[in-house]
Amino acid sequence: MAQPKLAVIYYSATGTVHAMAQRLTAAGEKAGADVRTRQVDELAPPEAIASNPAWAAHVERTKDDPRARAGDVVWADAVLFGSPTRYGNVSSQLKQFLDRLGPQWQQGLLADKVYAGFTASMTAHGGQESTLLALYNTIHHFGGILAAPGYTDPLKYADGNPYGVSHVTGGANNTPLGDPQLAALDHLAERVVRIAAKLNA
Repeated sequence: MAQPKLAVIYYSATGTVHAMAQRLTAAGEKAGADVRTRQVDELAPPEAIASNPAWAAHVERTKDDPRARAGDVVWADAVLFGSPTRYGNVSSQLKQFLDRLGPQWQQGLLADKVYAGFTASMTAHGGQESTLLALYNTIHHFGGILAAPGYTDPLKYADGNPYGVSHVTGGANNTPLGDPQLAALDHLAERVVRIAAKLNA
């Protein structure tokens, strides 16, 4: 059986979604996948970034990290997309990346892959589920195989999101990922890798 290839592609402003992506990377590797982790390009103007110290610090910390390109999605057997919630939708940074995959979509290069998503918001009802559902509209157009976690493990009753994995930052408190979120991220990565491996068997 060929080693499944997992791409973790995300946007993170202040580092929460970045931390989620790192956890997914580790879990994917533990599950036996070859993993590429890529953040999409930043679009915000420098003055906007500078106005938020946490945002500016994250940009500085990750400035040399490899950036996502269309080839990373084409390469993968499974893709996990991550974005903070923006008014109940994905961030413009991730949306632009998705919108620019038109040539690959037209060639059928995005179809028949396993997809799922992860997100974070400031508040418990800040649009996490609608963000993931909005993301999945794109996956349907890809012809992708959506592997949302549902309640396929009892741990999902602790994190409570059947659409993917989400985290509440608490705004300025910037609450770190807790055990329920970490376990849910591990489960999500293991699930998509396992399904991708079965499809490639």
